[in-house]
Amino acid sequence: MNDFVSTREVARIAGVGPSAVKRWADSGQLRCARTAGGHRRFARAEVEEFLRRHGDAGRARRDPWIEGLLGARDPLGLEALLLAERARRGAWHRVAEAAGTALATLGTLWRDGDVSVVEEHLASERLARALARVGESIPLDGGAPWALLACAEGDDHTLGLALVELVLREAGWATLWAGRRTPTAELTSMVKRGEVQLLAVSASEASADAVGLRREAEELGRACRVAGVRLVLGGNGAWPDRPRHGLRLRALEPLHRWAVAERERLLGPRPA
Repeated sequence: MNDFVSTREVARIAGVGPSAVKRWADSGQLRCARTAGGHRRFARAEVEEFLRRHGDAGRARRDPWIEGLLGARDPLGLEALLLAERARRGAWHRVAEAAGTALATLGTLWRDGDVSVVEEHLASERLARALARVGESIPLDGGAPWALLACAEGDDHTLGLALVELVLREAGWATLWAGRRTPTAELTSMVKRGEVQLLAVSASEASADAVGLRREAEELGRACRVAGVRLVLGGNGAWPDRPRHGLRLRALEPLHRWAVAERERLLGPRPA
C-alpha cells in the first residue's frame, strides 16, 4: 500500500474539497511533502491521525442540512429541503431550530477551514432567501398582530432574525422587516407610532458590547412600555439576562410558545 496520498485522495477520505486540504497544509495543520513537480503528498498515517484529532469534517458535510446549504445550486433546492423537514418534524419552529443548529455547524466548518468564506456566504444567502419564501407562504388570519423585526444597532447578521420571522409567522403574527443595523432611535419612533404590537430585536455573537446592548435594551424597553408594545430580545449577543422591560430569549421553542400565547391574549384563540 502506498504510504503517501495526494491532495485529492485526502479530500476524498475527509469528505471535503481539495481547497480545504490545501488550506490545512498551508496553515501547518497537516504536514505534507512536495514532489519534484511541486504537488503535495501526505503521509496516510498523519492524515488518519489528523482526522481523529479534528473529527471527520466529511461526516458533517454529509448531513442533509449541510449538503443542502452547500450544494443547492437550484434556488428552489433548499426550499424543498425546508418543506420536507416541515413534513417530517410537524412544525416550522422545529425546522427553524434544526436550521439554527445547521448554521452553527456550518460556522464551525468555516472556522476550521473545511469550507471557504465564499461557500459560507453563498450558503447563508441561499438559506435567507429560502426562509423568506416559505415564511411568506404561511397563511395569516385577518387582523393578525404585527411584529417589527430588527437587528441590534450595528449588527448586520440577519439569519437569526429570519428564523425568528418563520417562528412568528407560524404563531400567527404578521411581520415587518427592519433588518440589519437599524438605529435604536428609528425603532423607538415606530414603536411610539403604535403601528406594531411586538418588537423583536436580534443580536448575534458579534454583538459583544454588554454595556451598549444594555443601554439599547433600556431605551427600547422604555418606548415599548409606554406604547404597550411587547419586546423580545433574542440571539447570542450580550443582552442583559433580565431586562427591565421585555423578554430575553435564546431559543426558538420558548419563542414559539410565548408568541402563540401572546397572540391569543390579543385576539383570542385562532380558528381550528
